[in-house]
Amino acid sequence: NWSGSLIVASLTGAFGSSFLYGYNLSVVNAPAGYIKKFYNETWERRYGFSVDESTLTLLWSITVSIFAIGGLVGAIIVTPIVKFFGRKRTLLLNNVFAVTAALLMSLSLLAGSFEMLILGRIIMGVDAGISLSALPMYLSEISPKEIRGSLGQVTAIFICIGVFTGQVLGLPEIFGQEPRWPYLFGAIIVPSLIQVMILPFLPESPRYLLLEKHNTSKAEKAFQTFLGKDDVSQEVEEVLAESRVQRNTKLVSILQLLRTHTVRWQVITVVVTMGCYQLCGLNAIWYYTNNIFSEAGINHETIPYVTLSTGAVETVAAVFSGLVIERLGRRPLLIGGFGLMVVFFAVLTVSLTLQKTVHWLPYLSIFCILAIIASFCIGPGGIPFVLTGEFFQQSQRPAAFMIAGTVNWLSNFAVGLLFPFIQAGLQTYCFLVFAAICLAGATYLFFVLPETKNKTFHEISQAFAKRNKVSLEMQEMNHYPGERKSSAEQESNFTSSVNNGETKKGIV
Repeated sequence: NWSGSLIVASLTGAFGSSFLYGYNLSVVNAPAGYIKKFYNETWERRYGFSVDESTLTLLWSITVSIFAIGGLVGAIIVTPIVKFFGRKRTLLLNNVFAVTAALLMSLSLLAGSFEMLILGRIIMGVDAGISLSALPMYLSEISPKEIRGSLGQVTAIFICIGVFTGQVLGLPEIFGQEPRWPYLFGAIIVPSLIQVMILPFLPESPRYLLLEKHNTSKAEKAFQTFLGKDDVSQEVEEVLAESRVQRNTKLVSILQLLRTHTVRWQVITVVVTMGCYQLCGLNAIWYYTNNIFSEAGINHETIPYVTLSTGAVETVAAVFSGLVIERLGRRPLLIGGFGLMVVFFAVLTVSLTLQKTVHWLPYLSIFCILAIIASFCIGPGGIPFVLTGEFFQQSQRPAAFMIAGTVNWLSNFAVGLLFPFIQAGLQTYCFLVFAAICLAGATYLFFVLPETKNKTFHEISQAFAKRNKVSLEMQEMNHYPGERKSSAEQESNFTSSVNNGETKKGIV
């Protein structure tokens, strides 16, 4: 099922999209001291005196956190963009934001303007907000249902690779020196250019072509390219039932989706999984890593190299999840990942609290950090994006990704804003807050989440029918809100389908 075109499309799409998201999460860590010095020198050159410590801290906090504000903007505007341009063109056009941001940030030192760096960060956030919705949407629509989970995990794998790459390039031997830190941001251009050179030669999403553009011939060619075979009648037929009903159906707005009771629990589940994805405490782990390594007796100059182990573990765990997700399923990996995080957060809290009394406990803290990162990447790190693409039909999917993206970025911003206060108030016990969030998420998913492995979109919606308190017949009739064909037209289509030997149950 893994054709060459499918592999190239997933790798190229992820390299220019989710890779950049992960890269920009970690790239600001290594040059933080040099960037603050640049802010201070710029301020002194303009105003004749050094910036006070509180203002410098505020400027740096804005530089880091404004990335999430840009991501929220990107998540909000992605729906009209993917509707008008399609999934592939959205990914391509999104590189305009990435290249613009890279130029602003890399030239900020030369221009003597820290405002350029801050503006570049928010534009880069817009790029990330668009890509984290458009990429999973594209991948879920080009892949066969048998490997939809594995292909969807490419998003998470490349986020991890991006984080690791940012750590590597930030080493002192590469770009982690004072005169070289702008190159860290200029490197963003490379993945964008690679995506622009390769992605245009690959097809658009066949489901988008068939269901939204009503172009059957192009959709068949796209299926043939991605599946690597000439006979794609079965794949086309799986979509045709949806196409016959949805021919005159408009894309659903966010408000319409929230009001549609047939997908109520799907929406709630997406909100819960995306909220837990950001609020589970992984950002807090990154905050504590250097301090814990230092407490373990690791030399300060050696810490950047030891930190690479976190990025390496993250990447290996994400790849492992991609390899086993179609065998084990989404449900056990997601619930198991959150469950393991609860255990290791509890152990980490005990270890940090008592580490000054027992000499070997700091090493247990290091193990817990790596275990928490691995547990996150095995399930919670990528499966929420996969589920968002699987839960909803074509007309609902853009609005669903907008909701998921909004929750994702608001939660991201909340963690960045509130964690310093949580840490200051609770000290080492702050991780118990995240353990409680992980436990609540795992409990909810245990009782609500059905297994979606190897199921069609219609079968997944049927699995939620009882919880949404609608009969299967009502689920079938009301699944596509908006304008519908008249009864005469539907009856005519049904008769035509019978004559062509394409009768499908439930289409009336």
